[in-house]
Amino acid sequence: MHSRTQPQSRTPFPQAARAWTVLALGLGAQISGTVFVSAPAFLIPLLHTERGLTLAEAGFLAVTPTIGMVLTLIAWGALADRIGEKWVIAGGLALTALAALGAVQAQGYVALGLFLFLGGAASASTNAASGRVVVGWFPKDRRGLAMGVRQMAQPLGVTIAAVFVPGLASADGVGAALALPFALTAVFAVACAIGVVNPPRAAAPAAPRATDAPAPRAANPYRASGFLWRIHAVSVLLVVPQFTLSTFGLVWLITEIGVDALTAGVLVGVAQFVGAIGRIGVGVLSDRMGSRVRPLAYVALAAAIAMLLLAGLDLIAAPWAVVAVMFVLATTITVADNGLAFTSVAEVAGSAWAGRALGAQNTAQFLGASAVGPGIGALIGLVGFPLAFVAVALFPAVALPLIPRAAAEHDRL
Repeated sequence: MHSRTQPQSRTPFPQAARAWTVLALGLGAQISGTVFVSAPAFLIPLLHTERGLTLAEAGFLAVTPTIGMVLTLIAWGALADRIGEKWVIAGGLALTALAALGAVQAQGYVALGLFLFLGGAASASTNAASGRVVVGWFPKDRRGLAMGVRQMAQPLGVTIAAVFVPGLASADGVGAALALPFALTAVFAVACAIGVVNPPRAAAPAAPRATDAPAPRAANPYRASGFLWRIHAVSVLLVVPQFTLSTFGLVWLITEIGVDALTAGVLVGVAQFVGAIGRIGVGVLSDRMGSRVRPLAYVALAAAIAMLLLAGLDLIAAPWAVVAVMFVLATTITVADNGLAFTSVAEVAGSAWAGRALGAQNTAQFLGASAVGPGIGALIGLVGFPLAFVAVALFPAVALPLIPRAAAEHDRL
């Protein structure tokens, strides 16, 4: 009897269900951590106008969680490489919840800043490990989609903080506002401890006998090629237009385009939401193309063009409705690269190095983003918004030739 060719098997249902469960928990974990890190920025009006802090003092409090994150991202990634993702995510969120509780009860701004710093350092665990666990559970042809969903966490977390923190702070004070991230991180710490399962890894080599040579250690992907270095550099360059629009978009719409504050705020919120959906779309595109770096090149080119178009619309004083559509489109384009680069880094680094590589990826991006506020702000003050947007367009243009070729992609997961 002739055997027929068996159809390609699909992912078994229990494993597929587990993958989507882990994705949901990873998304929730990242959102809760983002709410903690973002919340202090929305306390600035209260701290400045009612509590007497200068803008510099209130602004420093707002960035203390980010400072903590930058210092610990790689360490959390290395720990995830060693012990797995489950307890890094759950333990990090538990520590974040404790820091948030300390911030709720803090007496004085020095103590508040210390707890915000510690909470930011702990919340970096979700950045380093939640993406890693998602990539580990999904097959290559669905990782773009999965990471697109996971990368929605940052805009969604910022949106939650923007909607709830100012009202809670004005009604009941700083402590009440910070009770929100405490509740979220505590809930997801428990949920992740129960529901997250570390993804399957390649079998470890058998333990050597006394007469055998030592078992080989996983090769360092940073020494094997320049792929990861180039992706990190590209991501830093592409973060400039993204954070330029998220930081200065609101004030540009109000002062340059003439949009009223309420409409401008709604427009920024819509742009963030559409950008979150766009991350899923570009992730699906990368799955269908079988490559992360090819669509990454398209995004870089589109980002440069989008920034030039915004500059041109400003110079010709285009109708605000036209500018609004272009602003939403530009925001969507400039945030689309995150999931592509993140997935590519994890795949090329492999399971033994993914945590450290993703920690390095996030660290590089946060360092680049931290320079956008003062750097681009000073440039805008010097030459105005249109020329500043033209200058920002140079960053994705420079990124284009740095993007590795698709042939250099090697999936080691």
